[in-house]
Amino acid sequence: MLRATHGSLFAIGILAASLAAQEGTQRGKIKKVDAGKTVVTITVDGKDQEFTATEETRFMNAAGQESKDGLQDNAFKEGAEVMFKAFEKDGKNVLVGLKAVSGNSPGSGESAGGIRKAKIKKLDLDKLAITLTVGGKDQDFGLLDSTQVLGGQGKDLKERMQGFKEGSAIFFKSEKRDGKEVVVALKLDDGGSPGQPPLIKVDSSKFKPLTELGTDEYQGFKGGLYPDGKNERPSAHEAAGLALAKQVQPLDADGNPSADGKIVLMSVGMSNTAQSSQGFQKQLGSEKNKNPRLVFVTGAQGGMTAQAIQNPDDNSSGTKYWTRVDQILKEAGVTRAQVQAIWIKQADAGPTQGFPGYAQKLQAELAKIVQIVPSRFPNVKLVYLSSRTYGGYAKSPLNPEPYAYESGFSVKWLIEQQLKGDPALNFDPKRGAVKAPWLSWGPYFWANGSTKRAADGFSYEERDFGGDGTHQSPSGQEKVGKLMLEFFKTDTTTRGWFLLSHQK
Repeated sequence: MLRATHGSLFAIGILAASLAAQEGTQRGKIKKVDAGKTVVTITVDGKDQEFTATEETRFMNAAGQESKDGLQDNAFKEGAEVMFKAFEKDGKNVLVGLKAVSGNSPGSGESAGGIRKAKIKKLDLDKLAITLTVGGKDQDFGLLDSTQVLGGQGKDLKERMQGFKEGSAIFFKSEKRDGKEVVVALKLDDGGSPGQPPLIKVDSSKFKPLTELGTDEYQGFKGGLYPDGKNERPSAHEAAGLALAKQVQPLDADGNPSADGKIVLMSVGMSNTAQSSQGFQKQLGSEKNKNPRLVFVTGAQGGMTAQAIQNPDDNSSGTKYWTRVDQILKEAGVTRAQVQAIWIKQADAGPTQGFPGYAQKLQAELAKIVQIVPSRFPNVKLVYLSSRTYGGYAKSPLNPEPYAYESGFSVKWLIEQQLKGDPALNFDPKRGAVKAPWLSWGPYFWANGSTKRAADGFSYEERDFGGDGTHQSPSGQEKVGKLMLEFFKTDTTTRGWFLLSHQK
């Protein structure tokens, strides 16, 4: 995990940034080392925490080289800045890896290998120019079309440098080209980028799942998956969904009915959704009662948040996401025309808007996403939405509580928007132009940590999440996958086309 990185990308290995790129990584300063007891005390966000090293702990010095001396290495002396990853076991914080990031020469910001740390003062991608504050001094650099951006994706530099802005903290490497200093590689400093919100722990112990909140209120808003605190679809919406569900049938590649055709159910969303999709796919693999004409396709992709995919024509992340979806369908041997049901789980990274601000923002983004469906997937009849899993174990500001919980209101309000007859979400051709599919709740994933839900006993443990406390571990994927399978096997609008036993 923490071994030196090989390859050309940022020979930088990424040195000081290599560990920062990993999920669940933290930064701090060593306060005390007891090599004999293999214990180190690290000050993190002003608090001292004790960590224990084991035989499996990996150590790296500031040059990006693996150290065999462990805590006895001089790189881990008191006062050294470090990046580390750890997990809790038997009441102890156990180190997975520890990396020194000190060793910068005074005032230069430079570490071994020519990698430097800086802040962006000015950025002009059109002119391929960047001004960096390095060691307290401003310095102008050029950029290249070929500048490597660790973690960035895209054909051109503008795409790869999305997220870089004035004030961002970065790691970079520069060289002289034709007498001018140019940046040849760079990476956002994940551990200290200005503007990235700090993780503020929220006591969510008294939060109730929407399915249990009922007519009680959360900050002035009633619970329930549907209006009036209820968890059942309104009768008219249920009837409409059943009618559409009866139209779902195997289709050929052109979208024409065919006994040998396919019924495609596709997921849409981000990395968390992709993980849930993997858990669901594993459950489908052993489900003997699955309709053999059904094909589940994971359209969810890492990093593709609601904000990123809401416009397929933005020539940026939205275009990239939906183009990749087309490729994924092709690789699965199916077409857009065969997609008839979609499951969506979405969120945004690092929300800061509070409630109901963020929930309303996410609702608006979800509305734009479902409005993409009719023109892109002409045979989609049904769209199911889920909110986030529990965020109380989060160790980063990616999407912690209360935002994970509050995303349930985004889904609830979006569906209610359709129930109230908003023309922008109309699914009934008898009422005018179709702007969106029929919308419904899919499986509801939020549970208050280890507190079992009243209706089904569903809950989470910290081990159900990875190092960042947000993404699902294999056990978490299994739990969520089972919940998804149960939903599609039992819901009145899905079981007719999902199950073999319901086929004629």
